Amino acid sequence: MMKQVGRLHLLTDTVLQARFSHVELTELAIAGGADTIQFRQKSGSTREMIEVARKMKKLCEESDVKFIVNDRIDVAIAAAADGVHLGQDDFPIPLARKLLGEGRIIGGSAATIAEARKCLSEGADYVGFGPVYPTTSKDDAGPVSGIDILKQVVEAIPLPIIAIGGVSAENTPEVIRAGAHGIAVISAVCCQEDPERATRELYRAL
Repeated sequence: MMKQVGRLHLLTDTVLQARFSHVELTELAIAGGADTIQFRQKSGSTREMIEVARKMKKLCEESDVKFIVNDRIDVAIAAAADGVHLGQDDFPIPLARKLLGEGRIIGGSAATIAEARKCLSEGADYVGFGPVYPTTSKDDAGPVSGIDILKQVVEAIPLPIIAIGGVSAENTPEVIRAGAHGIAVISAVCCQEDPERATRELYRAL
């Protein structure tokens, strides 16, 4: 069963910028047209993460926006998130499925066609593929895959492919022409002067 996967994913971040909290970024991005919010925080107290995630989930629910937690399946369960997004070294997708059940969305990260195939075989609902363009948001991002590999992944994998890594309002049309289902951004919204306007520009570009 193909689940409803959004097309404009915002990954909230408070490491690259400190002006806006996760909750504020959620509000601004929803106002700008994001249909999926992903809570991404790599460190800090679990209890605080759960509190923040619950606030974010409430905002998302009120606007009919999907709420996904990056990596932390415990936080996702505690906050009744709509799903999780798991990297290649994170919690294994098949185990996450056991814990979350069939109804929740599970996204997987891939930087190569082989990794995307692995996400598919393990039961992911969508694949976050990239970095498509050079990015400064993720220190652990691998070499840039580029638009041609993105096209190959779209052709090879029968799941919604969400392009990530250096995606901007300028290059979004190219990504969508390559067949991607949608885009995921961090700094293109979080690090902008006006995150709501930045989200709206990406929404228009889509």
